[in-house]
Amino acid sequence: MAAENADGDLELVMAIVRPEKLSEVKAALAAAGAPSLTVTQVSGRGSQPAKTSQWRGEEYVVDLHQKIKVECVVESDQTETVVEAIEEGAHTGEKGDGKIFVFPVSNAIQVRTGDRGVDAL
Repeated sequence: MAAENADGDLELVMAIVRPEKLSEVKAALAAAGAPSLTVTQVSGRGSQPAKTSQWRGEEYVVDLHQKIKVECVVESDQTETVVEAIEEGAHTGEKGDGKIFVFPVSNAIQVRTGDRGVDAL
């Protein structure tokens, strides 16, 4: 079986967003017709400032913030719609709203059926 995607171009849209915005992002993606998504709890740092806290009298710095990673593999002609949906659902206008990345996907294979490319979505 060929490893390349003969059925059309696929792209992975990956977004890092605030945990409290997940419901809005999911609703926006559903309204945009995104076929599926994967959600993962992650932590990281970017432009959002570190916080200083205390625990049992000891001061410590929290510089890794809890975030949610949302991933969707879509046909390339749906990419901009999915990106706009995530932007709409995740936006607060404050530092820490997140980032969206788009990557090419050479192929997708559905394990159960063996479908490949767009058919695997």
